[in-house]
Parts: sequence; C-alpha cells; structure tokens
Amino acid sequence: MEPGGLGLGGDDGTNSAIAQWNADLSRRYQYYLDKSTPHVYRRWMAFVVIAFFYALRVFFIQGFYIVSYGLGIYILNLLIAFLSPQVDPEIQELVDGPILPTRGSDEFRPFVRRLPEFKFWYSLTKAFCIAFVMTFFSVFDVPVFWPILLFYWIMLFVLTMKRQIKHMIKYKYVPFSFGKQRYSGKKAASIDNSDITKD
Repeated sequence: MEPGGLGLGGDDGTNSAIAQWNADLSRRYQYYLDKSTPHVYRRWMAFVVIAFFYALRVFFIQGFYIVSYGLGIYILNLLIAFLSPQVDPEIQELVDGPILPTRGSDEFRPFVRRLPEFKFWYSLTKAFCIAFVMTFFSVFDVPVFWPILLFYWIMLFVLTMKRQIKHMIKYKYVPFSFGKQRYSGKKAASIDNSDITKD
C-alpha cells in the first residue's frame, strides 16, 4: 500500500468527521430555533436586547455609520416585505380578479404576509448580530458624515412607507391583527350545544 493512499484515507476520515460535526451542530441549532417559535414576546425581547447592545457599541465607538446605514436599508426592506401581502393584489387583480375582500359581505380571507413574523424576527436578529461583529473590524469603519446618511435614510423611510400606506388604502387591507375579531371553535361548539338542549 502506498503512503499517499494512507494520507488520503486520513483526510477523508477528518472531512467526514467535520461534516458530521457540522450536521449535528446545524441540527441542534435548528432544534432550538424551532422551540423558540411559539415564544413571540421572549424572542422580540431578545432582539431588543441585541439591538440595544449594537446601538450602545456604535454610540461609544462613534463610528461604523456606514454599517448602521446598510443595516437600516436592510431593516426597511424587511419591514416592507412584512407589511405586504404574499400575493400582490395589483398583479392578482389583473390575473384572477380581486383576491382580498373589499366589502363586509365578501368571504373572509386571512392576511398572509410575504415575510412571516418568525422569518422577520430571525432576519432582523441575524442582521444585528452580523453588524455587531462587523464593528470589531476597522476595515468596515469608513469615515462618512453621518447626518447626511441619517437624513437620506429618513427620507427613504418616509417615501417608502407613504407608498405602502397608499397601497394598503387602495386594496383595503390591514397587516396587523390588533383589534380584529377572533373566532374560536369552543364558543361555536357551546352555542351549538345550547341550541340542541333548548330543542
């Protein structure tokens, strides 16, 4: 047997061990991510803590404004996807007619987001973690006049949200469930039972 053959066999063993370890780590990470799904308030509180530490670091360093600007643009992009319906009513109206109910007598259709809440939270949290790590590398600290970036981001935010709100008004949809009536199967079942006992 050639010595080179032994070396290759050793490398394959090392590669398969690394691949196995990587797969186990990925599986464990996904397991904890799945377990966190129903804990909405805890997840968002964790995000607020991460965002606070990022803001604190940028404030004390007095730098990395270009990283913060890029993060702000990414947040705006995620927010628009979070507030938008999965199927754009404008396109759907041209193809199949109106998809969202426009009158009270129309059939109820739940609002389905283009970007679900969990993916919105996960993308935001990941973005803040990446931006936080970037603040430890001076190569990303590009000197810029930050008030111009802030002003430009605010203008971009206002114009984008104005367009999104016009879209909401035009197609009569609200992307939030605050104050909306909720139906539960238990109430319906108890009403049916009371009707049966009366008869």
